[in-house]
Amino acid sequence: MARAREVEIDCEAPFGLAAARVVEQRAKEVFAHSAAVLDLDDVEGVHDMRVATRRLRAALEVFEACFPRKRWRKALKRVKQLADALGERRDRDVEIELLEGIREEVAEEDQAALARMLQELRAAQRGANERLAPFVRKKRLKKLRKRLGRLVAEAER
Repeated sequence: MARAREVEIDCEAPFGLAAARVVEQRAKEVFAHSAAVLDLDDVEGVHDMRVATRRLRAALEVFEACFPRKRWRKALKRVKQLADALGERRDRDVEIELLEGIREEVAEEDQAALARMLQELRAAQRGANERLAPFVRKKRLKKLRKRLGRLVAEAER
């Protein structure tokens, strides 16, 4: 995963402007990872987007005082919903990766049970992916981007 880009902030600038810059950058990182997030063959997209949503959520919480309460609450709620859906999918990815990593170490008589567990986890992963899909549809992400954009604009004033 690429490191989060540093956000330059003028120490003499108002706190609200710093909030706007940080939230704007963190939001860009979320949307930058959205294209590959439903790919079950490359689970890094989910991981990267989940990390980005956690950073965005943290920025929103740190700078809460800079935003209009009602808009802030709605934006945070949407980011949390996205993060929860990403987390559900990511949990399955991690479990599958763990079991595949120990496959060679599992005794021959336990291989069939391991294969069944992996099959069940892959089904759960597909289900989590289906539940994630509505959260990363272009229309929904566009609405979230717009909501965050309005929040940033408010903080810049």
